[in-house]
Amino acid sequence: MQHPNKVAIAAAVLLAAAALQARADAVIDWNTKANDFIVESKLGTPPAMRAMAIVQTAVYEAVKNAAPGASLDAAVAAANRVALAKLLPAQHAAIDAAWHAAITRLPEDSARSAGIQAGQKAANEVLAARADDGAGKPVAYRPTAFAGMYVPTAATAVPHWGTRKPWHMKDSAAFRPAPPPALESAEWARDYNETKALGGKSSMKRTPEQSDIAQFWEYSLPSIYHGVIKSVAAAPGRTALQNARLYAAATQALDDALIAVFEAKYQYNYWRPITAVRNGDIDGNPATERDAAWTPFIDAPMHPEYPSGHAILAGALGAVIDAELAGQQAPVLSTTSPSAKHATRQWKTTQAFVQEVAEARIYAGMHFRSAVETAADMGRQIGKLAYNSVR
Repeated sequence: MQHPNKVAIAAAVLLAAAALQARADAVIDWNTKANDFIVESKLGTPPAMRAMAIVQTAVYEAVKNAAPGASLDAAVAAANRVALAKLLPAQHAAIDAAWHAAITRLPEDSARSAGIQAGQKAANEVLAARADDGAGKPVAYRPTAFAGMYVPTAATAVPHWGTRKPWHMKDSAAFRPAPPPALESAEWARDYNETKALGGKSSMKRTPEQSDIAQFWEYSLPSIYHGVIKSVAAAPGRTALQNARLYAAATQALDDALIAVFEAKYQYNYWRPITAVRNGDIDGNPATERDAAWTPFIDAPMHPEYPSGHAILAGALGAVIDAELAGQQAPVLSTTSPSAKHATRQWKTTQAFVQEVAEARIYAGMHFRSAVETAADMGRQIGKLAYNSVR
């Protein structure tokens, strides 16, 4: 028979562990709710990544600075409510409903009040700090043209994004890469012919699995990347503070990555595969044969090709996860994709995850290999910087 004191101690340890896990789950649960609100708001990917970085930073500051004894569940809920209501005003009613459902489950005591105060304070401070980051500045971009010349009339995506104030980079051009390969080079011919062969709508060389991968990564809103973060955050024994910091570092890295990639995209204004392949006879390279009717497997977004946005996001997140798990056994990473009928994909390493995301853009006919490899390397540097800078 066990000694009564040992039984009591064991029970106390189990209760404490359960309490820690419950608080850690609050960070994850609210992240899921926030992503749902983002989807409903119909934000594009760059502003959605910015919004989630602000929200998760507010959560981290609330958890980190909450007074001793404050309810961390209340702090997380309040930080989400204030930040999301400001960033997504059209979703105000749904946000308030989620807030009331969460807060009424907590005892109405001084711990709850202190947690609410911490969350509100953190969110307001983060919102104020990022209010003038340049996301709302007027767009001055215009296509290259001469008077009277027709140019496509579809709006170009976020040409001002690369002028935003970063979270951690010294400026938006801090990780600007070298230019894309010269058109007369063997590297360009390699890139051209690979994407032409694998990324065309009627390609006979792309395998069924490669097609599935391309369709999986057609989706780009934060939730597809946050599913990968959850693979780490949901591990047993993690605390609210650990998870809040992880989500803050990851979302800040993702936001900085998009600032860097759009700065580079509009610096180089490099052509998409559909333009290049249909004009393979004018690039001065005898190894690139034109296909006037070539179309990509998946339509490209309305911004320049080099470097790749998806690849830089994957590289940044991979670096954050590697830093978070340094010296630990990595869990299986996974996420689901709405563009693939909510299918789930898994990876045993961050390297495999980053590589798949990068190559998905080649299979889709959206990018060339130089663009995805360059972007993934940029992302790794940005992710490492963000992780080491979040205190």
